[in-house]
Amino acid sequence: MKKLIWLMLVLLIFVTVACEESKAINSKDEGQDQENTKEQMEDVDEEVKAEETSEKEDTDKEKMSEPKEDKPIEAQYAINEENSLVMPLNDSINEKIVLLTIDDAPHNYSLEMAKTLNELSANAIFFVNGHFLDTTEDEEILKKIHDMGFKIGNHTYNHASLPDSSQEEQKKEIISLNDRVEEIIGERPEFFRAPFGANTDFSKEVAKDEGMVVMNWTYGYDYFKPYMDADKLKKAMITGEGPEVDVPYSLLKPGANLLMHDREWTAKALKDIVIGLREKGYEMADPSLIQTKE
Repeated sequence: MKKLIWLMLVLLIFVTVACEESKAINSKDEGQDQENTKEQMEDVDEEVKAEETSEKEDTDKEKMSEPKEDKPIEAQYAINEENSLVMPLNDSINEKIVLLTIDDAPHNYSLEMAKTLNELSANAIFFVNGHFLDTTEDEEILKKIHDMGFKIGNHTYNHASLPDSSQEEQKKEIISLNDRVEEIIGERPEFFRAPFGANTDFSKEVAKDEGMVVMNWTYGYDYFKPYMDADKLKKAMITGEGPEVDVPYSLLKPGANLLMHDREWTAKALKDIVIGLREKGYEMADPSLIQTKE
C-alpha cells in the first residue's frame, strides 16, 4: 500500500513538473512570437515611412521641374522721348536715379566693365554693334554680360550713320542686329540707340515696330579728347560738368541718361563714377523697370 502511495506521489510530482515546463516553453514561445510580430510591424512601419518619403521627394521634384510662370515686372519708369530722361511713372517712385549705358559693346572692355558693375550691384544697358559679334569669343562675351543680368540694347549692326543711309539700309542695320542678338542670347533687344544719336523718322518707326524704346542720352564725355583720361572723366561724369568742352554747368539731374563707351579710360573710371554718383544720393536705375513697347 505504501509503495502505491509513493508511486502516486512521484507520478504527481512528475506531472506537475512537466506542466510547469510546458507552461514555461509556451510562455517563451509566446514572447518570441510577440517579439517577432513587433519586429515585423516595425519593418512594415519603416517601409511605409520610406515609401511616403520617396513619394514626397518625387512630388517635390515634380513641383521643382514644373515650369514657373514668370510674373510680369511692373514698370516704374518711362523714357521721355524728347530728352531721353528716365521719368518715374508716379510720385511714390524714387526720381533720384541715373541710367548707365555703355555703347559700342562688346568690344575690348565690355566684359571688364560688366564685372565691375556687377560687383557694385549697379545696373546698365549695353548697346551692342553687330560687327563686334563676328566670332565665337564675341558671342561668349555677350552671353556672359547678359547672364549677369544686364540688358542688351541695339546700336545698329555696323554703326552706320542712319541719316546717310537708305531706308532699306536703315532697316537692315536695325533688324539684322536684333536677329543676331536673339540668335546668341535668346531674346531681342528692348532698347535702341542710333549711332551718334542721329535718328530718322524711318529708323524710329522701325525700332518701334521691333518693340524697342528709342533713346539718346543727357550727357557723356568719354568720346571727347580732353576726357580720354580716367581721372578727368570720373570728375566730369560725377559732377555732370564738362568745362573743357564748353559745358561749365552741371547736366546731372534726376533721371539723367548717362552715355559711356567701351573704352580703356572709361573702364578704369567706372567704379569711381558709380561710387561718386551714389555719394551724391543717386541710385542706378534698373532697365528692367523701364516701360517698354509691346
